[in-house]
Amino acid sequence: MSFLRSFPPPGSAEGLRQQQPNTEAVLNGKGLGTGTLYIAESRLSWLDGSGLGFSLEYPTISLHAVSRDLNAYPREHLYVMVNAKFGEELKESVADEEEEDSDDDIEPIAEFRFVPSDKSALEAMFTAMCECQALHPDPEDEDSDDYDGEEYDVEAHEQGQGDIPTFYTYEEGLSHLTAEGQATLERLEGMLSQSVSSQYNMAGVRTEDSIRDYEDLLAVTIAVLQT
Repeated sequence: MSFLRSFPPPGSAEGLRQQQPNTEAVLNGKGLGTGTLYIAESRLSWLDGSGLGFSLEYPTISLHAVSRDLNAYPREHLYVMVNAKFGEELKESVADEEEEDSDDDIEPIAEFRFVPSDKSALEAMFTAMCECQALHPDPEDEDSDDYDGEEYDVEAHEQGQGDIPTFYTYEEGLSHLTAEGQATLERLEGMLSQSVSSQYNMAGVRTEDSIRDYEDLLAVTIAVLQT
């Protein structure tokens, strides 16, 4: 296939974890021949006897598993699903995309089967794959916050870092209001005064606590006007 190319096999510098000779490679049901599978920390590679092969980047690998279902495939193997197209399928995919709507979000998928002559090596191959795959986490899987504004870092504030919102008392807040804000405050103050007064008359008591509650309520109103 046209995507096969010549390149040096990965070595210890690339974190080679497993080298499995006499391994057949199968792409979407089509045999590519028998060669050596290299499971390295940097990439997954396969090379045939002539030095031609391919490499798979771990971020493109969406699934890998040991398959022992002989109904699905006649020999036990290491199954690898990749979000990409290869060889002739790549050309067909490009032609199809030109005809289809550009908004199509369907991702290409390729299925590789690596069939070692020694099936007892499958567990070691799978373990090496897991260890290497873990070194390349998918950034899209990380939790993200849709909030674009600044967040208040409580821990940073406790250490004397970061800013927190400024709140004023009733007297302090008056000096920070604009003329429009003061006019709005006067209207709200009259409304709040009537409402609070009626509550006090119903209860038949007006204490110092109730006065402080009234001033606190006005302080909150000022803070809202300043935002």
